[in-house]
Amino acid sequence: MGNFRNRIGLNKIRLDKLGATLLATALCASAAFAQDKAAKAAEPKMSPETQAMMEAWQKASTPGAQHKQLGDQFVGTWDTKMTAWMDPSAPPITSTGKSVNTAVFGGRQLRMDFTGEFMGQPFEGVGYSGYDNVRGKYTSTWTDNMSTGVMMSEGDYDAATRTYTFSAEMPDMMKPGKTIPIRETLRVVDADHHVMEMFEPRDGKEVKTMMLEYSRAK
Repeated sequence: MGNFRNRIGLNKIRLDKLGATLLATALCASAAFAQDKAAKAAEPKMSPETQAMMEAWQKASTPGAQHKQLGDQFVGTWDTKMTAWMDPSAPPITSTGKSVNTAVFGGRQLRMDFTGEFMGQPFEGVGYSGYDNVRGKYTSTWTDNMSTGVMMSEGDYDAATRTYTFSAEMPDMMKPGKTIPIRETLRVVDADHHVMEMFEPRDGKEVKTMMLEYSRAK
C-alpha cells in the first residue's frame, strides 16, 4: 500500500510539473505574439506616394517579353564577317571575328564580347543591349580598343521585318567637338543568322559604311 501511495504521489508531482511547463510555454508564446503585434503596429505606414514609387520601381526593373526576345534571338556564340567601306573609291575592307553573347543581370541585358581583327590590327569590343521599360526603347552601348569613347544607341523593333533600328551619334575624329549621326539596323534572318548594317551621311546623303554578318557557330 505504501508503494502504491508513493507512486500516486510521484505521478501527481510529474503532472504538476508538466502543467507548469505547459503554462509557462503558453505565457511565453502569448507574450511574444503581443510583442510582435506591438512592433508591427509601431512600424511607420508606407505613404501612398512611397507605395506608388515602389510599384513603379518594380515595374521598371522586371524583365519582360522584349528581354526574352533579345535572349532568344541573340544569346550564343557567333562567327562574324565584317565588311567596311572606308573609302568610297576603294574596295571594302573585310575581316572575320567571333561574338560571344550572354544574358546578364537576370536577363535584363545582353552582353556581347567581340574579338577579331580590323585593318590588320587585333580588335576587341564589348557591347550591351537591352530594353528600357521606362522609356519604351531598345538600348545599346558599345566600346572597343580602337576608341576611348562609348557609343550609346536607342531604337525600336519592327516585328514585320524582324528588324531593330537604332540611332546614335559618333564623335567626328576629324572635327573635335562635332558628332556624326549614325543609323544602325539589326535584321534577324533566321535562328542562326542576323545582319547588322551601319549608315552615316557622306556628301549630303546616307550611305552604308559597315556590315556585320553573324552565323551561329557550329
